[in-house]
Amino acid sequence: MLEVDGSHGEGGGQLVRTAVAISAVIGVPIRVTNIRAKRRTPGLAAQHAAAVHAVAALCDAQCEGVQTGSTTITFSPRRLRGGEFEVEVGTAGSIALVLQAMLPAAIATGQRVVMSIRGGTDVRAAPPIDYVRLVLQPLLAIMGVHAELNVVRRGYYPKGGGEVRLALQPVTRLLPFVVKQRGPVRRIEAHAHVAHLPRQIAERMQAAARGALPADIAVEARVEVCAPELAFGPGGAIVLRALARHTTLGAAQVAERGVPAERLGLTAAQTLRRDLDAAATLDIHAADQMLVFFALADGPCAFRAAPLSSHARTTMWLLEQLTPVRFSVADAGQGVSVRVVPRARDAG
Repeated sequence: MLEVDGSHGEGGGQLVRTAVAISAVIGVPIRVTNIRAKRRTPGLAAQHAAAVHAVAALCDAQCEGVQTGSTTITFSPRRLRGGEFEVEVGTAGSIALVLQAMLPAAIATGQRVVMSIRGGTDVRAAPPIDYVRLVLQPLLAIMGVHAELNVVRRGYYPKGGGEVRLALQPVTRLLPFVVKQRGPVRRIEAHAHVAHLPRQIAERMQAAARGALPADIAVEARVEVCAPELAFGPGGAIVLRALARHTTLGAAQVAERGVPAERLGLTAAQTLRRDLDAAATLDIHAADQMLVFFALADGPCAFRAAPLSSHARTTMWLLEQLTPVRFSVADAGQGVSVRVVPRARDAG
């Protein structure tokens, strides 16, 4: 059984989600200790427990200690399988983060997998579901992963109530991701939406973002007001994506009570501009979230990013403990270049 110190580095819930995902893929039991030990409230939150149970369903794993507040879990996978799965995250726990945990194992089944997940679609400290749909999906498509993601209903903090359905086609080979040059940016899309709130809030987010984006790149504005029956509770978000010749970059902010719409749009635009200025081929969040797929790819991967987040550094450490992969990071202008190399192929 592999042992993982859940307090290492950033020490958050992502370490637990990634650990059980890799355990399911490689078929090796794992014990994670000191879970979220550095947080104000240590241990698993409800959404972390839901993610572990969701991955367990994909491989019929035996689990111990998977409940709210637990600081130690064991996860013993059996055989991966495809099929249809339903997941209840509970309240406004992030659907996107549960998807993040399930996808590596779902891909590794080599079969069709359909996931219906209920919880929060657009919540703080997690990617909005439109970031998954507009940014992560196109990046995974480069690796041969094809899925259809439908937002059945949006749900926001604190009640959740959202639902997402993802249908994943069988993946026979996870192609290497090698994108060292972004290429020209064809356009930037600004997707802003609100539900049970005035349209002008979405328009203000979008207008603030447009004003802070590069003047020499065309910006396409898209504003959506969700039909009342398609959203549970009030909320909103803005997702920016830059469509370049060889890649897609994104940035996002979720609406919060008391935070001006203009600040949300401005923050998203500034984040995207930093990645563009660094000549990144993955934005700061994708450079974190794509690492697990790179570690499982059928060959070396390479990308450029702005300075890596603590999340990314922690994920690299974890993946080097659990898989035969090595990460090589070198300074490159205003950012870094990263190579992901299976150790068995790194003889020279």
